Amino acid sequence: MRPSFARPPSPTRGEGGAWRGEGKALRASATLFLSILFLVLPALAARAMDIQQVTSSKGINAWLVEDHSIPIIAIRFVFDGGSTQDPAGREGLVNLMTGLFDEGAGDLDSEAFQTRLDDAGAEMGFDAARDGTYGSMRMLADQKDAAFDLLRLAVTSPRFDQAPIDRIRSQILSGIIASERDPNTVAQTKWLRAIYGDHPYSRPDQGTKDSIATITAADLAAFHKANFARNGLHVAVVGDIDAATLKQKLDDVFGGLPEKQLLQPVADTELKLGQQLEVDYDLPQTSLQFAYPGVKRDAPDFFAAVLMNQILGGGTFTSRLYDEVREKRGLAYSVDSNLVDHQHSNALIITTATRSDRAAETLGIVKDVVKKMAGEGPTEAELDATKKYMVGAYAISNLDSSSAIASTLVELQLDNLGIDYMQRRAALINGVTLDQVKAAAKKLLTPEPAIMSIGPKLEAK
Repeated sequence: MRPSFARPPSPTRGEGGAWRGEGKALRASATLFLSILFLVLPALAARAMDIQQVTSSKGINAWLVEDHSIPIIAIRFVFDGGSTQDPAGREGLVNLMTGLFDEGAGDLDSEAFQTRLDDAGAEMGFDAARDGTYGSMRMLADQKDAAFDLLRLAVTSPRFDQAPIDRIRSQILSGIIASERDPNTVAQTKWLRAIYGDHPYSRPDQGTKDSIATITAADLAAFHKANFARNGLHVAVVGDIDAATLKQKLDDVFGGLPEKQLLQPVADTELKLGQQLEVDYDLPQTSLQFAYPGVKRDAPDFFAAVLMNQILGGGTFTSRLYDEVREKRGLAYSVDSNLVDHQHSNALIITTATRSDRAAETLGIVKDVVKKMAGEGPTEAELDATKKYMVGAYAISNLDSSSAIASTLVELQLDNLGIDYMQRRAALINGVTLDQVKAAAKKLLTPEPAIMSIGPKLEAK
């Protein structure tokens, strides 16, 4: 199986917050130089980017950024659904399916398909997320006909032959068995169950030993037919291709799919906060995880929450949490907070790890930092510096390659932000007031969090 060219690793969806680089706060004393540096070329690049709306004759929409300076084309797409659509008792089905698209399609078996892919000089990958099934391809422009034809076969006519199913299933199963001996993986499974209850978000994307064993080729084919359909498709293309050519390629690749998806409804869910979960392991280091309420991407206070999170713990080296936990006390190598944005639930998650004999102390300090932010909010200087950083760093974090641009454009589509969002974004950030950020801090950080510790039993502080 070829490596999957997945979107940036994170448990999140969308452009805002730490999942796309927007949750990294910088404080005034440390950010002036970087803010000025980031504001120049990256911001110009974002403003100058010409994003075209392309619609094929069969009604397939895509966002296109033409770039003829390098003979490379990158395509990124997603079908709504994802692992939340795994049938009961077949958990891990989507994850297994994404490992099989380059393992034979149409009249090409696994070996023949991968040989053709090598001959075309293309790289193709698929990955399963909670709310969508993603696909990517990078290709040489002069080989685009052959590459797009292979993508067409993979998307519309995957074979799901038994030998590749057994091989990929075995690889996944080996990972599941290995993870049973990993304290952090075991704890994370308990954590998801604790905060999400019976919601599909509590299930492991890779499935379980029992569920993986039950999945058949017929299950995969039925799921593919129900989920790979045009009305749930979002596409972005970047590189050496023009709009007229792309229109034809969109029909060639996706035009043979059914028109409508047959998705099972997934309910929204609230996090189960106010609980403390201790996962006891005899380890020299204790991991800590906190969950607070999050914010929806379309909420009016979204950017206020993002700015607050930046200052609280998003900044890798300069956030309040980093300053108090690492710089002043040397309790942890890293500590951060992230806004987690799923389609049906949202959260603000704080994570760190420390020496087990100082875990209770670290937990108390994190709580104190959060309490102060909830009660007082940030300073004007912190907010001003963070705004400058967020505006300037966006291009570096999200637009530094053709594949990154394609990924960003797909996420903007999923969030219904509009094709002109990059031009509006700076004004949205700069328009946030200090009072709005303080209100977001109070709203998100006042509730009692869910807390998990992984390590020896916590001693009283």
